[in-house]
This record gives sequence, C-alpha cells and structure tokens, in this order.
Amino acid sequence: MAYRNPDEIKRDIERSRAALAEAVDELAYRTSPARVRNDLKQTLLEKANSTQGRIALGVAGGAIVLLIVKRIRKR
Repeated sequence: MAYRNPDEIKRDIERSRAALAEAVDELAYRTSPARVRNDLKQTLLEKANSTQGRIALGVAGGAIVLLIVKRIRKR
C-alpha cells in the first residue's frame, strides 16, 4: 500500500462525510411522507383529468352504484 500523509487522509474522510451527508439528505427527501403524498395526489389528479381516467372513474362509480342497489334489494 502506498504511503499517504495524514492531510490526504483527512481530506478523503471529509469528502466521504460530505458525500454521505448528501446521500442521506437525498434519501430523506425522497421518502418524505408529505412529498410522496403530494406526488401521488398530483399523479391521481392528472390521471383523473385524462380521458382514460374519466372512463375508469365512471366505470368504478357505476360498479359501486350496482353493489349498493344489490345490497338494498337483498334486505
């Protein structure tokens, strides 16, 4: 192993700490419940505003209405 002076080692450690801190901050940002919730909400709103999303919501709503009517008739 090549000899490294203490100053080089300290600089390497400082760079490694900075890189680790950045990685931890990025993970905290990516897994933030508020950010995940907002991203999911935005995605759902975009899909609901699309033609396919409207069709899917209509079909789901129709299925729910049919299930409710079926339960009422069973009573």
